[in-house]
Amino acid sequence: MTRSISAIIERLGQRIIPAMRGSFVMLGIGWCGLWGTSFGASPGDMIDLKGRTVIFDEEFDRLSVSPHGPDTVWSAHTPWGGDFGDAGFRDKEPGLPFSVRDGILRIEMRKTADGKWQSGLLSSSPGYGRGFTAPYGYFEMRARLPAGDGVWPAFWLDELTPAGSGKHSLEVDIIEHYGRFPAAYNTTVTEWNPKNSHENHSQMHIQPVPSGSLSQAFHTYGAEVTPQWVIFYFDRREIWRTPAPSRPLGGLDVLVDLGLGGGWPIDKAPSPAIMEVDYVRVYQSGKTP
Repeated sequence: MTRSISAIIERLGQRIIPAMRGSFVMLGIGWCGLWGTSFGASPGDMIDLKGRTVIFDEEFDRLSVSPHGPDTVWSAHTPWGGDFGDAGFRDKEPGLPFSVRDGILRIEMRKTADGKWQSGLLSSSPGYGRGFTAPYGYFEMRARLPAGDGVWPAFWLDELTPAGSGKHSLEVDIIEHYGRFPAAYNTTVTEWNPKNSHENHSQMHIQPVPSGSLSQAFHTYGAEVTPQWVIFYFDRREIWRTPAPSRPLGGLDVLVDLGLGGGWPIDKAPSPAIMEVDYVRVYQSGKTP
């Protein structure tokens, strides 16, 4: 997604088969050029969280955020310090881009008087070895997403590795929602190889939903990361799974953001657009599904 899902799309654009392109068009969401793409399947089992310990719990009764930590729950920037999309992620100021009301976090994106877009991102770790990370567990957000062309809200995980180590890292996009397509959202698992970008590998699933439903009500978006599987849930019911990397994982950073564009036009994007988040929780790993 964020470090450069667009690069994968461009690189694989010539490899995608015509039949797959047609399938994306039929869903009304455009083809994405990622191999290993799957489409909406029949709902699976509900996740059972009984007996699990919550190891990270953000209820947003108040907001603890600073530009880069280290003494706050959240950092307002990615651990590697880069923005993405067509809106810059800004530090917290009075009322913008974050506010908390009645236990609900509001991330507000708006176009400023000079024509630039600004929005917000939260990261649970400001860098390797700091803040909250967990290699395995069930990661969940309850949120209501903004509607409109150009909005690009996301909830995702990123494996942090020491700078310059050359180690592979895993990115788990639990939800990426492109407002241009209100009847679906994407989940993606990407294994990044910093030594050879041609060996980056992604698996994507496109989850159909009733059109407009993600902005009309709160829903839960979750992923169970185990040594064997990455399993995705919508409203706590399994929607898709894909094999996890065979290597042991390092700590996964938790990120929530309201991005803009993601490769789609932004000329009709609403200003302001608001993403509402009820909570973010991480539960300890359960029995291997």
